[in-house]
Amino acid sequence: MRKPRTLVDKFLLFVKGLAMGAANKVPGVSGGIVAFVTGFYEELIYSLQHVNGKAFKLLFNGRFKSFYRYVNGPFLVLIFSGSIFSYFSISLLLDYFLHHYELFVWSGFFGMILGSIVYISRQFDDWSTRNLIGIGLGIVLGVSISFMSPAKENDNLLFVFFCGIVGVTGMTLPGLSGSFILILLGNYVLLLVDSVNMLYRTIVDVFAGDFSFLSDAVRVRYLKIITSFTAGSAFGLVVTSQVLGYVLKRWHQLVKAVIIGFISGSLGTVWPWKETVFKMSNGDFVYDTGGHKIVKNYRRFIPDFTHPETWTALGFIVFGVAIVLGLDYYGKHRKKKKK
Repeated sequence: MRKPRTLVDKFLLFVKGLAMGAANKVPGVSGGIVAFVTGFYEELIYSLQHVNGKAFKLLFNGRFKSFYRYVNGPFLVLIFSGSIFSYFSISLLLDYFLHHYELFVWSGFFGMILGSIVYISRQFDDWSTRNLIGIGLGIVLGVSISFMSPAKENDNLLFVFFCGIVGVTGMTLPGLSGSFILILLGNYVLLLVDSVNMLYRTIVDVFAGDFSFLSDAVRVRYLKIITSFTAGSAFGLVVTSQVLGYVLKRWHQLVKAVIIGFISGSLGTVWPWKETVFKMSNGDFVYDTGGHKIVKNYRRFIPDFTHPETWTALGFIVFGVAIVLGLDYYGKHRKKKKK
């Protein structure tokens, strides 16, 4: 039986929820990686796995305390309250930095994912042929997803519900970015920017006692969209956790192998140097059209080491790696102290 969590433990869980929520909103970054690296991934999966028929039976019979204990309520409340809070705080700050310091933000995330691969690999000790094949398949799948082209926006409520199911997989599958999947489905801006902003405005209006938004057709449309998306996300969390709980029990090392491969394959999605470069008619390369005629448009993947920003970005990559490995060291140090 798990020892009761201290106040510090509870605060740290809330902070981890903040980090997971912020990561889920960033295309290319998986909230599941945060869960994996900070050490609550398996507890998250097994807690969500308890949201089953027995749990609903307890709930419908009015046994709320039993339901709360059965689904590991204290843990889920802290994690998801942190994740939800981050959508209206940390993630807004992240949006600002992505807009003004995009290269450095992606560099930090790239470093954190590199650190995650090192962290998970350290815990992995079964390099059998089967698991090496699993790593290879994970890499292929991660790379394949990163090269897919986005679809057009679709606000059909059934499709939005499906987006919720697929988008939430970033929480339960480390390396798979739910936000990036939503970009591929064409609904990232609709669901994680416009609808979230409308929900925030609605919450502010409700607390101010202003219910005039009920007669605003545009606002109501967005509220229907966010409701459908939330319902799909909740459904997806429960279903994927059941599947993952099953496979983790039976093929624990193989699942870890696929995750290592998948995270490695997804590195291309968060590669910092992805700005569009235009080839001009005079043969020069610039970062904007500048009024010149464009001959060819392509993506540049090689950093320019003559530019000072490149070295700063490399520093952020090292910083990202250090954060993850530092958390790993801190976790091990705490365990030793408790012993």
